Amino acid sequence: MKKIISLISITILVSCSGIAQKSEIKKNNKYTIIKTETEWKKQLTNIQYYVLREAGTERPFSSPLNDNKEKGIYVCAACNTPLYKSDYKYDSGSGWPSFDRAIIKNVDLDVDYKIGYARTELKCATCGGHLGHSFNDGPQNTTGERHCINGAALKFKKEDYRKIKR
Repeated sequence: MKKIISLISITILVSCSGIAQKSEIKKNNKYTIIKTETEWKKQLTNIQYYVLREAGTERPFSSPLNDNKEKGIYVCAACNTPLYKSDYKYDSGSGWPSFDRAIIKNVDLDVDYKIGYARTELKCATCGGHLGHSFNDGPQNTTGERHCINGAALKFKKEDYRKIKR
């Protein structure tokens, strides 16, 4: 009888650890594009890698995209996922490209405590690249949001942005 109880206990323990490992793997595979750090370093410039993979911040007013007024789409510099339409861009005066909203389901929200308090971090929903942060001091006549985005995390494409749904 003791052998049967021991065997059942071991079976239950093995089953539980197997389930826990599977859910951990699932949690870590949230993004559809997964690469090694070596692969990202080969693909991205130094500043793109610093911003997108290490959650760094570029210097304000250093990105040419901050002053870009052309019509098109801003895509992730790592995976080309459409993130922002040019219609969503505005000049916040912060020194970084700013948008009042993202293309739905293409930007993930996370919490960042790196400076000692909670901030809303914005990430590419496809590759998990760090884009910037969201604040509630944006234009009140639209969403009231300010997506403060590192220009190094973006590429601009002159495409017909009207075809992409919000």
